[in-house]
Amino acid sequence: MAAGRVRVNGRVARLGDRVDPDSDAVEVDGVPVPVRPDLVYYLLNKPRGVLTSASDPRGRPVVVSLVPPEPRVFPVGRLDLDTEGLVILTNDGGLAHRLAHPSGGVEKEYLVEVEPSPSAAAVRRLRAGVELDDGPAVPLRASLAAPGALRLVIHEGRKRQVRRMCAAVGLSVRRLVRCRIGPLSDPRLAPGQWRRLSPGEVRQLAEAAWRAPGGSSPRRNRPH
Repeated sequence: MAAGRVRVNGRVARLGDRVDPDSDAVEVDGVPVPVRPDLVYYLLNKPRGVLTSASDPRGRPVVVSLVPPEPRVFPVGRLDLDTEGLVILTNDGGLAHRLAHPSGGVEKEYLVEVEPSPSAAAVRRLRAGVELDDGPAVPLRASLAAPGALRLVIHEGRKRQVRRMCAAVGLSVRRLVRCRIGPLSDPRLAPGQWRRLSPGEVRQLAEAAWRAPGGSSPRRNRPH
């Protein structure tokens, strides 16, 4: 606050200022900071065969059934039924909207088991970008993780994007796992397990969301 990096409702905050968590907007370096005490943030390792949804009329298992029922949360973005890996669940609508925005989402990293084993030419084609039925798709990074496995990093959230990108270079996906969302990863989290995000992780996630493509860069107010 002494450095002028904290703003409340767009105004530089001063020591002693009071904040109403239900109505005031607080920013640090231009990044909105959640201040409501009822906000929760979970990181879940979604197993294969579980829907990234709050409910399903067909009675299939859904991700919200794997975390505490109260307070009610919803998943941020989607993973296909057959895709495994990290999903964020929260009741923070503002951050969820920023994270899930298809044109400006944070980085998402995937490990992809494919067949046949990808050639160097296939990896080069992915790096250069491929044409999909809804437009071109260019990964932020594409590399060979192991024989028969790719590591792809994207920032968009288009439907079945990774699977369609692999198909465009002649590869069939056998297994797809999201292993990172922005700054968040946790290889110790077993399928079906979840944990709360720490305040520091929430802060890092908010920074990544507002710095992502399509988002505004945070302001940096430094002391003179």
